[in-house]
Amino acid sequence: MREVSIVIPNFNGIKYLKDCLDSLAAQTMVADVIVVDNGSTDGSEKICEEYDMVKLVKLDRNYGFCRAVNEGIRQCAGRYVILLNNDTKAEPSFTEELYKAIDPHPEVFSAAAKMLRMDDPSTIDSAGDLYCALGWAFSLGKDSPAGRYDNPARIFSACAGAAIYRKDLVDSLGGFDEAHVSYLEDVDIGYRARIAGYRNIYAPKAVVLHAGSGTTGSRHNPYKIRQAAANGIYVIYKNMPVLQIIINIPFLLAGMVIKAVFFTAKGYGGDYLAGLGQGFGLCTGGTRPRHRLRDTGRYCLIQLELWLNMIRRICG
Repeated sequence: MREVSIVIPNFNGIKYLKDCLDSLAAQTMVADVIVVDNGSTDGSEKICEEYDMVKLVKLDRNYGFCRAVNEGIRQCAGRYVILLNNDTKAEPSFTEELYKAIDPHPEVFSAAAKMLRMDDPSTIDSAGDLYCALGWAFSLGKDSPAGRYDNPARIFSACAGAAIYRKDLVDSLGGFDEAHVSYLEDVDIGYRARIAGYRNIYAPKAVVLHAGSGTTGSRHNPYKIRQAAANGIYVIYKNMPVLQIIINIPFLLAGMVIKAVFFTAKGYGGDYLAGLGQGFGLCTGGTRPRHRLRDTGRYCLIQLELWLNMIRRICG
């Protein structure tokens, strides 16, 4: 059975894309591989011509991650879609393991792969995402020994750098919100799925190597900091009812202050504050789903998880 489609957003990924596609050649269950090129200027999109399995979707400019993956998902033939960064290399059983993790469980919206650092495969890059009451999203296991994360687990949301999703549920949730452009869009759609009653899980047997920041160029840079700060505000606005926002205001303000101090010390304080301003602008023009009273129980469970994740983050 070939029930899985793979979507790879690409922008100037000539350094990585061939290795990524080579690693997919031996994958089982793959219906199609769709590379969505965000107006690359380095010729990386031409690499796709070397692979019969790849369908190339060319965009006229760089619209960011969300527009690219939405375009790719619309082209998918499979019931499931794997989103995969262009700076990854998948192990041979990657697709099969993600499929086996999600298919038997109709209540699971997404499953995150075990992402290892390409420069040090003994170290975790991400084992899925957690989200906390400080308004922070963070990668489970980041920079920890890989052996500590060999067991399946529930997570807040899957990291869309290497994760499988139920395509019909992605469609019913409206896809990835393109107002995010890039960063935290995976937390947002995972959050929306949680409110709708679905779970997100970590599938440690599905393994990829990840270079990290293959498109943006570094772990901290002005664009990334501004965009993540803006989207952090937008995630709160979209997914928390007013009462929940009020309950979390002390924690959210503390989280902003801590990050402002952190980024100021690194020379990016202005970028972070500008991003916060951009985020409040998104709230005035973005989409805020209707928060239904019948979902109160789910909001309460999510809130408890936000507090527990905050403790987990603070205590390391």
